[in-house]
Amino acid sequence: MTDRRGPAGDAGAAPPLLIACALGVERLALRGGDRDAAPGPVRVVRTGMGPAHATRGVSRALARDGWGGAAVIASGFCAGLAPGMHPGDLVVAEETRGPGGATACDGTDLLVKALTRALPGRTVHTGPLTGSDHVVRGPERAALAAGGAIAVDMESAATLRTARAAGPRPVAAVRVVVDAPEHELVRIGTVRGGISAFRVLRAVLPAFFEWHRSLLLPRR
Repeated sequence: MTDRRGPAGDAGAAPPLLIACALGVERLALRGGDRDAAPGPVRVVRTGMGPAHATRGVSRALARDGWGGAAVIASGFCAGLAPGMHPGDLVVAEETRGPGGATACDGTDLLVKALTRALPGRTVHTGPLTGSDHVVRGPERAALAAGGAIAVDMESAATLRTARAAGPRPVAAVRVVVDAPEHELVRIGTVRGGISAFRVLRAVLPAFFEWHRSLLLPRR
């Protein structure tokens, strides 16, 4: 786990932001950036791969003193499902789908605009992000796309479901496409698509902080 500051225990302090990812390479990318731009404490937690690890990791992180009210973003890499997607494209979930049902995401439009500013020229896709307990390829990928999902990963649905079960809070899922129907990869980081996705993931934190800050503003 990586903290920018301590828990939000002071009166009037902004609630913290928890960013959950599965892989060490994702955590490495998400640790960069200017943390002083964040409106409150920030932690990047590596949960491990798969929904069971995501559930346990997020539950433990939210149980720590001062982190029970944290906003939560699931982030990292994903497999694109829609034709025409490319490695390095961004996916902002409108909802995540898993065995426990769908979880609606907050501030999707805010995130899209913030990511467009942070990463000009990058394509940002929005739509349902579905979950799986294994790597999806070939015909199974096509079947998920036929159900309306635009991307798939193994942790986002479990992350957001666990976060909401622990109490009301803003949640979101932002993923970077590491492979797509026309660009399937064997291993992350071994070919150009994986490297491109890593570079994009390194640049998303300012958009996450902007999303977090915007959700803290009073609603009129």
